[in-house]
Amino acid sequence: MLEITNLVKRYGQNEPVLKGLNLTVEGSSVVSIVGASGAGKSTLLRCINRLVEPTSGSIKLNGHELVNLRGSELRHSRRRIGMVFQGFNLIDRLTVMENVLSGRLGYVSFFQALTRRFPQSDIDRAFSLMERVGIAHYADKRADQLSGGERQRVAVVRALMQEPEILLADEPTASLDPKTSQQIMSLLQSLASEMSLPVLINIHNVTQARMYTDRIVGMRHGQMIFDGEPKDFNQDALDAIYGGIESPEEDAGEPASPTEEASA
Repeated sequence: MLEITNLVKRYGQNEPVLKGLNLTVEGSSVVSIVGASGAGKSTLLRCINRLVEPTSGSIKLNGHELVNLRGSELRHSRRRIGMVFQGFNLIDRLTVMENVLSGRLGYVSFFQALTRRFPQSDIDRAFSLMERVGIAHYADKRADQLSGGERQRVAVVRALMQEPEILLADEPTASLDPKTSQQIMSLLQSLASEMSLPVLINIHNVTQARMYTDRIVGMRHGQMIFDGEPKDFNQDALDAIYGGIESPEEDAGEPASPTEEASA
């Protein structure tokens, strides 16, 4: 279970990007975070995995506080948090299998990582997960030879190789065409159920949030102003979150601020 309490993130003397946010994610639920660009969605996810340092507040994963961790304790905690990025973050010159196995780097010795000598159990698990998402036949193919949807499936499997206790996805469909976007969202939904894994997705596409997630969290100006089931996400909620303008129905990336990019 993820428990966030009174989370604040401020850059310098500027107005906080996150303003005392409270959120709990548990079980195998798939939770989407929606809101206009600049609402704080990406900052929230990056605070959870400590790519961005929270200013104050508490973030607990299955009872373990994450905010004050440093050094090896922080590295170990990150093994428990899977992350899927908008830009895939694959190493193009490596094969699919090598990219997938990089999800085990936090579990093997420096020598094993340097020589890419992973235990057979890791290799077997990698093949099993790749078969599950339909990319096992690409195991020896370079990552830069794949389509966007295939690359994102590799990124999902890499995250699952960490054996995470929660999966975070930051605009996982923003770089994909509509059909592939739906396939990736459906895959995340299925994996959450199969693995009893909570999934937290930052997404612009409201239609997909309604279709593929169990719960929608709406943010505006660093605050949570809606938290409920998709069936309750009505026009009033849309107006409150997007300020009365038409909500986005197609994915579009949320540009990170320069400060946020530097922190990452």
